[in-house]
Amino acid sequence: MGDYVDRGYNSIETFLLLICYKIKYPDSILLIRGNHESRQVTITYGFYEEIVKKYGNANPWKYFTDLFDYLPIGAVIDNKVLCIHGGLSPTISTIDQMKLLNRKIEIPTSGVMCGKLLLLKSLLILFILLLFYYIYL
Repeated sequence: MGDYVDRGYNSIETFLLLICYKIKYPDSILLIRGNHESRQVTITYGFYEEIVKKYGNANPWKYFTDLFDYLPIGAVIDNKVLCIHGGLSPTISTIDQMKLLNRKIEIPTSGVMCGKLLLLKSLLILFILLLFYYIYL
C-alpha cells in the first residue's frame, strides 16, 4: 500500500520484485502509490542516492519515478474495502471522482491529491481496522 522505496538499502530490489509479481500475477497484485513514490520524497529520503550508488547515474531513478506516476492512488477490494495509502481530499466523495483524478503527475503540494493527504497513514490504518472489525467480527 505504498511507500515501497526509501525503506533501506534494498529499495530497488524490493520494488523490482513487486513489479515482477505484478507481471506474473496481474490479477492478484495491485501496487498503490504512496507519498514516497514521488520525485521530491525519493530525493530527500535516499532512493535517489541508492540508485546513483548502485548504477552510477540517475537514469534508473527517472524511469522509476515515471513509473510511480502511473500507480493508482487507491483500490477497492471485493466492492467492500477502499484501500488508499493515506487520506483523500474532502472534495472527493465517490470512487468515480477518484477515477477522474490525473494521477500521472508528480504528487502536488496542494489540491485533491497533495502529498499531505497521502501522509495520513494512522487514520487510514484505524479506518481499515474498524472496517475489518465491522465486516468480519
